[in-house]
Amino acid sequence: MSLPKGLAEDVSRNLVMVARLIDEDPEGAYAYSRIALRLASRVAAVREAAGFAAYANQKYSEALAEFRAARRMTGSVELWPVMADCERGLGRPEKALEMAGAPEVQKLDKAGQVEMRLVAAGARRDMDQLDAAIVTLQSPELASNSVQPWTARLRYAYADALLAAGREGEAREWFAKTVESDKDGSTDASDRLAEMDGVEFVDALVEDDEAGSEDTTAAEAKTETDIRAEDEHQDEDDDDEDGTESGSTDGIADDVDDLGNEDKDEDGAPHRPQD
Repeated sequence: MSLPKGLAEDVSRNLVMVARLIDEDPEGAYAYSRIALRLASRVAAVREAAGFAAYANQKYSEALAEFRAARRMTGSVELWPVMADCERGLGRPEKALEMAGAPEVQKLDKAGQVEMRLVAAGARRDMDQLDAAIVTLQSPELASNSVQPWTARLRYAYADALLAAGREGEAREWFAKTVESDKDGSTDASDRLAEMDGVEFVDALVEDDEAGSEDTTAAEAKTETDIRAEDEHQDEDDDDEDGTESGSTDGIADDVDDLGNEDKDEDGAPHRPQD
């Protein structure tokens, strides 16, 4: 479906923002997807983007509806694996497994088939079928030594399933293989491997925060000590000033007495002014 130039530009800008934010700010991406959806709900790319934005926010029912709409518009089976994963998110792993055995899977490319295998294994785990999940992941793609875009995720899922089944030795081996293939750090396999080896990580930022807190506390304690010392010093100064002022007052009183004495006659009578 074609859109008027101005409208097409508006829709495009919103779709760009969806793609830009979906990993770091899913809620922001979702907001942009809703705008695009209001502007062009009959465009398959808009429905697909809205589906992925909803999926990123765990709005699985909404995501599934958008993916189905996009599929009807294009006739493509490309979204089949993520649609099955939405069924998992909705608490229907049996439906996801049913989709994994559907004819549509045979029409997927290699990446899509691997994705479908991952979803099916996840559904097995949802149903507490760990052994079945492990068998589901065992495939030529897993055994291959070549590194493909899906290799790290497939190996990671396999290692995680092995660990859940209590097969720690094999799990460690596959986490190590995951690290070898995960060049862009898309998984936390290195952390999982280190954890299995008993390595503890200390967050440098936390240490800095604690050190900063200790410095602040010490500074505050020092400031309070300084304030008390200044107050004590001020009190001493005030006492000195009080003593000086008291002495000055006594001197003035003496002078007044002296003047009074001078005004008295020798016989002790007060001096009276002459008329």
